[in-house]
Amino acid sequence: MQTERVYQAGDLVGVLTTEPLGRTLDYKAPEGGCGDGDFVEVPLGPRKVIGVVWGQGEGKFDPARIRAIYRVLDAPPMRAELRSFLTRAADYTLTPLAAMLRLATRAPGLGDPPSMRKIYRLTGHLPNQLTDARFRVVEALRRFGGASVTLAEVAEEAGCGTSVVKGLVKLGVVEEVEAPRDLPYPALATRSTTRLAGDQVAAGDALVALVAQGGFSATLLKGVTGSGKTEVYLEAVAECLRGGRQALVLLPEISLTADFIARVETRFGAKPAEWHSGVTMTERRRLWRMVGRGDAGFVVGARSALFLPFQDLGLIVVDEEHDTSYKQEEGVFYNARDMAVLRAAIVGAPIVLASATPSLESWANVEAGKYARLDLGARFGAAQMPQMQAIDMRAEKLGGNEWISPKLAAEVTARIGRQEQSLLFINRRGYAPITLCRACGHQVGCDDCDARMVEHRFLKRLVCHQCGATKPVPTECPACKVEGKMAPVGPGVERLAEEVAAKFPDARLAVLSSDLFGSARALKEQIALIAEGGADIIIGTQIVAKGHNFPLLTLVGVIDADLGLQGSDLRAAERTFQLMRQVAGRAGRADKPGTAFLQTFQPEHPVIRAILGGDEEAFWAAEASERRIAGVPPYGRMAGIILSGPDVAQVFDFGAELARRDGPLRRIGAQVFGPAPAPIARVRGRHRVRLLVKAEKTAALQPALAEWVAQFKLPTNLRLSIDIDPQSFY
Repeated sequence: MQTERVYQAGDLVGVLTTEPLGRTLDYKAPEGGCGDGDFVEVPLGPRKVIGVVWGQGEGKFDPARIRAIYRVLDAPPMRAELRSFLTRAADYTLTPLAAMLRLATRAPGLGDPPSMRKIYRLTGHLPNQLTDARFRVVEALRRFGGASVTLAEVAEEAGCGTSVVKGLVKLGVVEEVEAPRDLPYPALATRSTTRLAGDQVAAGDALVALVAQGGFSATLLKGVTGSGKTEVYLEAVAECLRGGRQALVLLPEISLTADFIARVETRFGAKPAEWHSGVTMTERRRLWRMVGRGDAGFVVGARSALFLPFQDLGLIVVDEEHDTSYKQEEGVFYNARDMAVLRAAIVGAPIVLASATPSLESWANVEAGKYARLDLGARFGAAQMPQMQAIDMRAEKLGGNEWISPKLAAEVTARIGRQEQSLLFINRRGYAPITLCRACGHQVGCDDCDARMVEHRFLKRLVCHQCGATKPVPTECPACKVEGKMAPVGPGVERLAEEVAAKFPDARLAVLSSDLFGSARALKEQIALIAEGGADIIIGTQIVAKGHNFPLLTLVGVIDADLGLQGSDLRAAERTFQLMRQVAGRAGRADKPGTAFLQTFQPEHPVIRAILGGDEEAFWAAEASERRIAGVPPYGRMAGIILSGPDVAQVFDFGAELARRDGPLRRIGAQVFGPAPAPIARVRGRHRVRLLVKAEKTAALQPALAEWVAQFKLPTNLRLSIDIDPQSFY
């Protein structure tokens, strides 16, 4: 890693700001000087903006016109490893470096001086006589043992008003002092009372040894749901903290954190620091500062936590590494799993990728010898893996508006009788995916997107899942104007809830769908209620597949196992396999055996057979063989180009011109497919066209793409996005 340079007042320095300018700007070092990585406030036109000293200035401009940095901010400098990570991540994703810097400076009040608060403590001076209330305040402060406490905390502990505390300040018994509001996070106890067992012992020992040894390594921790992967990698976290270094655990969903935080608190005696969209701005500012100072040892966060300014990062864990929510598909396109491997390599730290159903990319990296692999083959304790069975829907008799087969309904009834829980899974939000006219066949679409609107009966509205637009459910057909013929077609989670309520009138229902909860906190509370036995039947979309532990759940019914097998997504089989295995894994997590039923019209489909047979290695090998022959990821390289604009002809014309002038791509042996309308060809009134670039695994794709796109001047009303390693093709 490069040595950090120090600049004297007046020296020329290059500052990278978060403004979209495409380069660093030259400034003069301020009075008192500055150094590489310092956060600074600089003049930009009439404004003041925040930036980071990125190195020496270029000196290509008239020195008389170079302005000085206003001030160096009171924040720990950005370390060379983080600057290197942002640079390499920008190069890989073909993202402007300023946009990457924005991801690393998402802390409110970054330029503000440290926020202060008043705290209270004993001075040691005690008068001979005190009133009862004043005596209680003194005793309360003694119990706090010199810890920093606020006025409200003292008054509450003493059971008196704040005026009593203020009176003691005037007497000189208590002193009132200013102290920083942002306090370090509590120290975590690294010694554990948890005992690992079986496969966990060897896996835990192996990870602990990697952390103790230091240096970069990548390990796939694979274990069936309920096998105790979390406990194993928390041993590695404990070893990292014992060595005085920082640990980061990435989780795919905010709703997962409540259960995880509780497990960490049990294991370490205190909560870790949290970073995700459900955290307050005040707490974000505190975490950002404490991480930079090394006063937050263990951080749990969503994908953006990867860009925090760690002082001494010693371990990264990516839990549920296969999860598609690690891919950001707006603004900066990046995959947090892949970027986590890059950051671990740059900082020289082990990374653990944990999953019951790994991505084919990680499986292929193990096969190629790039990653080590640790397996947990059995569930922890008495829990057993669920039995997997198919229900052939071709042989079941169902009414026109029914989706639950008689066989599955009988199984649910049996569970209710035994006071056990059942989960009915359908991967469709809303009430019905299509609303059509039975007179003319017209399907109600969004006015601004090329997508069908989904009926949400709880909202009493039609909703577009692309742009969020809503409209009332029409009583007459917008096309043929016939009244009373509009009908919902196909099942959504809300429609399934209606059927369940009719079939099981005495059962307690809980519906888990992301659009039914106004906040992450409300979703967490509902999940906790279900785990305690607050529902007999859980109806859910894919958020229920992700890591939740419901001890009373013994039956999982997948309503439409065929849904993910439709479409042209190259990962359709892989995702269906993962989702079905994850959903099934919710059953039988405690001492009662579980069963998973898959309702399917294609029981002979290779993916359905692989799920039922449980031969994961055979499935991965077959899937890998198909992808290798086709030359697609992970055995080839892909990039998606998404063009959008208000005029469909202009968007297509520009896409066609891109495809024609593909010389830089042909020179590396790459192919261009398209332009073609995106599967969802209009979003928020903008027409969308896609091109797909395919190249061999060893091709230098990014430089060729950059050279290709640089040939063109983009019209002001067009947008062009490049998605390296696309995960979805919408």
